[in-house]
Amino acid sequence: MHEFERELSSYRSIYLNRRILIVSDLPPKLLNLLDLEQIEVNIFRGRSHKTGAPQVFGGQVLGQALLSASKTVEGFSTHSLHAYFLRGGDMNAPILYEVERIRDGRSFCTRRVVAIQHGRPIFNMSASFQVSEDGLEHQLEMPPVPRPDKLTDDRSIKKTILEKKGKTFNPFISPDWPLDIRRCEETLPTSNPKVMPAIQNTWFRIRETLPDDQTIHKAALAYASDLNLLTTAMLPHGISFMQPDVRLASLDHAMWFHRPIDCNQWMLYATESPSSSGGRGFNRGNIFNIEGELIASSCQEGLMRKLPLK
Repeated sequence: MHEFERELSSYRSIYLNRRILIVSDLPPKLLNLLDLEQIEVNIFRGRSHKTGAPQVFGGQVLGQALLSASKTVEGFSTHSLHAYFLRGGDMNAPILYEVERIRDGRSFCTRRVVAIQHGRPIFNMSASFQVSEDGLEHQLEMPPVPRPDKLTDDRSIKKTILEKKGKTFNPFISPDWPLDIRRCEETLPTSNPKVMPAIQNTWFRIRETLPDDQTIHKAALAYASDLNLLTTAMLPHGISFMQPDVRLASLDHAMWFHRPIDCNQWMLYATESPSSSGGRGFNRGNIFNIEGELIASSCQEGLMRKLPLK
């Protein structure tokens, strides 16, 4: 059985200006996070939700930044993004997204987005958009893994663990992600992890129903792509972010969108870590839909340090 134990400090609900909720005291709704406020032609403002980490979840910034860029484009669809995480995001402050219209071509256009808090950039991203066209096609095969209906979701596993410890299930102690997550391997982070191959296969889908809009679904997939990616590099070393001597932070993130996306349906995130060195772990992933079509790919490198215990 998995072990899950994590303590969080108390939190407050903070409001900014006109009813903008920065830290929500309700289970997160992804559509709420993606409901950005436009405050100027190329400037947007986003809110955050609590995940159990002291900083803003990187996938949230990815999704909001991509949506900000998409709002300045017409007739084009995102095909790739390349991003760098510069500073940890403040949960108790709004995030401003400034979009720069780098290029508008006939087949492709490019946008640059900078996320700002307290007057300093915390994140930047370049995104490329393309008009729809047909072309040659091939893809990798989806790994042979159990189907999601044969697996237990993370929420139920965490709830069982807490109940056995005599505690009430609390989504802020066991963060209640807006995703249904089901692992093909026993890779749920614990305070006493075992050494495992640097491979994870995870089924996921968005819990709420998203509108029929590829812009929203791509932003949602960008959000989800930051989950269970960096942790893959930790598996062969038998470490976990729940250990007090382990430090992790995403450094960069890239995504490529290959085919239409439906985040209301099950998707398989097949991740691997080819290498870790120099205090960094390198990870890459392929995302398949339930029919086995490769719909997106990702890469990420992250800070991964094991500190001496004092």
